[in-house]
Amino acid sequence: MFKRVIWIGGGVVIGVVIAAKAEAYVRANTPKSAREFVLGTDQDHVAERTLSSLWGQFRTIMDSREEELNRRYIDRARSARH
Repeated sequence: MFKRVIWIGGGVVIGVVIAAKAEAYVRANTPKSAREFVLGTDQDHVAERTLSSLWGQFRTIMDSREEELNRRYIDRARSARH
C-alpha cells in the first residue's frame, strides 16, 4: 500500500511539473492570439480554473453516483420488507 502512495504521489508531482513546463513553453513561444485560444483570456489563473473545473466535475459525478447507490439500496430494502 505504501508503494502505491509513493507511485501515485510521484505521478502527481511529475504531472504538475510537466503541466507547468508546458504552460511556460506555450506562453514563451506562441503568439498572443494562439496563446489566448489555448489558455483563455485570463492567463494568470489557468491552474485555478482547471482545478476548479475538475473538482466541479468530480463532485457532480460523485453526487450522481451516491444518488444512484442510495436509490438502489432503498429499493432493495423496500423489496426485502414486502
